[in-house]
Amino acid sequence: MAPSSDSAARSTVVALVGCDSDELLEGISDLPAVAALSLRGQDPTDAALAIATRPQPYVVHDADPLEHVAAAWVELFQERATLGTLEVEVEALLALFASGAAFMPDYYVVASPGAVEGEWRHWWFGALAHHAPARVLPIEGSATALRQRLRSLPASRPWPDPASWLPAVHFDIPDRVGLYGARGAA
Repeated sequence: MAPSSDSAARSTVVALVGCDSDELLEGISDLPAVAALSLRGQDPTDAALAIATRPQPYVVHDADPLEHVAAAWVELFQERATLGTLEVEVEALLALFASGAAFMPDYYVVASPGAVEGEWRHWWFGALAHHAPARVLPIEGSATALRQRLRSLPASRPWPDPASWLPAVHFDIPDRVGLYGARGAA
């Protein structure tokens, strides 16, 4: 059973990325308004269902729906994969989004961004943040920092429809994304 977009919209959903998240999730598990879920490695549909069925106002989890697209993007710019690999991952993810079997989190919280290396840093704070800058947020790698971030999530425009930007994510070049305003302008 796929989660409906209505059930996903009941909570503010935060994807915790960039580190080993188990300790951070455990550090916020006592917050009454927060469901802290360790879902890394689960099938995206199962993770989305687990997230969507939580009644708490906030759901913080470590299952990134963009994980495979991000890895293909990083590998493309590390010259370890081809553009075709990234295109296949984007198409598969867009199909999951279209069917309601997966959805974008409201926020990405990147723990210990100083420890995130190379193209991965450019993915989180370049290619991804370019589309909704206030939706990708750094924290120090501590439960205290995560608690503080959850208390001060910024209001901002939501993510644009992934179908409007993911198919062209290969144009988001590390160290250059966001420098020229509109894509392709020089």
